[in-house]
Amino acid sequence: MTITATAARLRQRSGPPPRAGSKPPTPTGGAAPGKNEFGTITIRDSVVAKLAARAATEHPDVGAAATTILGVSLPGASLLGTKSTDLHALPKSGATVDGTIATVQLTISVRWPKSVAQVTGELRELVRDRVHQLTGLDVLEVKLEVTDLATSIAGPPRVT
Repeated sequence: MTITATAARLRQRSGPPPRAGSKPPTPTGGAAPGKNEFGTITIRDSVVAKLAARAATEHPDVGAAATTILGVSLPGASLLGTKSTDLHALPKSGATVDGTIATVQLTISVRWPKSVAQVTGELRELVRDRVHQLTGLDVLEVKLEVTDLATSIAGPPRVT
């Protein structure tokens, strides 16, 4: 009796069992991540990292953080050709892909006086959704390191 009740509960949660010969459901892209009717699809870590960095720039209060040495931000580092705090630039990113699961790391700056907790929460959701939408991969974790607050960011240059 308990096996039948458990099976009934599982059917309620997951829907009816698949018919014989039917294909399993796939994401909106049409093919399951990592495999399609033509063969195996491999998405490199560097591609996922670039997609995550691009997704981060879609948030208006997030951007690239200044270069740090031994954990200390270098003001004026852009004069030496290194990265400076810029809300319009790509943040430093990394990713690890294992099958259909990805983890993403971003080093960012946040616009002052925005709430760091709120901005990072929104950013995690944005990156998770965009990477999944573009690759079909499930993003297990988005690790964020906030290394700078963008306090005095110059606006874009004016054209006169």
